[in-house]
Amino acid sequence: MKAKTLLVATLTASLLAGGAALASDLRHNEVYQLRESGQILAMEDILAHARKAQAGHLIEAELEREDGRYVYELKILDAQGQVHKLELDAASGEVLKRKIKD
Repeated sequence: MKAKTLLVATLTASLLAGGAALASDLRHNEVYQLRESGQILAMEDILAHARKAQAGHLIEAELEREDGRYVYELKILDAQGQVHKLELDAASGEVLKRKIKD
């Protein structure tokens, strides 16, 4: 069950090419404190884990709190035009779930 969704950033496919469109519903200092305290990995580290699991362009990223832990939910567009939804543990980068969106 998702207790609280913390929107970190909505990113365009251009992120991996060097640019980014960012949007946020939460205070940046909250995410910063989670990162500095070691409760979550930096987005760069999460992206490195995600790239190992699925090649493609990041199109969306959210940080959510599910069942008492933080989870990054990523949507990645592959070369064939399919969108892959990955959920990664925000503390370890472990892929918890993955599916192809219809």
